[in-house]
Amino acid sequence: MKLSEINLNELDFNEIGIWPWPAKAIVLVIVLAAVVAAGWYFDWQDQQQRLEQVQGEEDQLRSQFEIRQRRAAALDDYKAQLEEMEDSFGAMLRQLPSRVEVAGLLVDISQTGLASGLEFELFRPQSTQEREFYAEMPIDIEVRGRYHEFGRFVSGVANLPRIVTLHDVTITDGGGDDGELTMQATARTYWYLEEGE
Repeated sequence: MKLSEINLNELDFNEIGIWPWPAKAIVLVIVLAAVVAAGWYFDWQDQQQRLEQVQGEEDQLRSQFEIRQRRAAALDDYKAQLEEMEDSFGAMLRQLPSRVEVAGLLVDISQTGLASGLEFELFRPQSTQEREFYAEMPIDIEVRGRYHEFGRFVSGVANLPRIVTLHDVTITDGGGDDGELTMQATARTYWYLEEGE
């Protein structure tokens, strides 16, 4: 029997077992399509969204894993670098004078200025400022001299065996015809605070 020969008005749903094969196949396809559509709507759609979400999480976790894997692979290098930094830090701490050596360091700074040919107008140590593990003492300095003498002074201060830094450096015309200049600066010297301090 052909599909065109079937009269749909003669088909009774109570007698579906005696329908011709083409009609049964059409109903079977419709039922199968309805089951697939219902499955998609009620179950598979959520699973698709969950799959996309999990794939996104997988990509994120994979990138985190790769970063951590690189860090773990470089752990020995990091340990060596940390050890080198600790040694360097220890060497820098040894450059910081003790509280007892600060007076001698102040003398070294003033002698460096005098040896450079500068004339001190002001050399005034300020009050000590304590930080986390060190203390610093700012020293207001005002000196008169020529430009190259300032250069020798700054170089001499930089070459002192202990750490001294110069801040807020201002050079102005000394006002005379002899080419003298005036330099105002703040020198800072540092020392390590012991446990009890």
